[in-house]
Amino acid sequence: MAGLACLFASQAFAEDAMGTMTVMKGGEVMAIMPDGHKGTMMPDAKMSAEMMKMAKPIKHCMMLMTDAKGKTFMIDTSSAKAQAECKKMAM
Repeated sequence: MAGLACLFASQAFAEDAMGTMTVMKGGEVMAIMPDGHKGTMMPDAKMSAEMMKMAKPIKHCMMLMTDAKGKTFMIDTSSAKAQAECKKMAM
């Protein structure tokens, strides 16, 4: 259920955007659509409990990117090299 705060179109953009990243607040829900737009909400306790039934924890750094047409992709960060790049970007 947790989301990612930023979408990066390229490594160069990511390096320029390092100071603009934010952290989600406790209990916040983020939705990211295939065209790259996103929204957030702070659900009440009942809705939050229902959503947690569907939620799975994030086990490692994750990356999303958009292509030139605006379509959003999730990058496979399961390799050690990809994890290192993802962590470097998130610092």
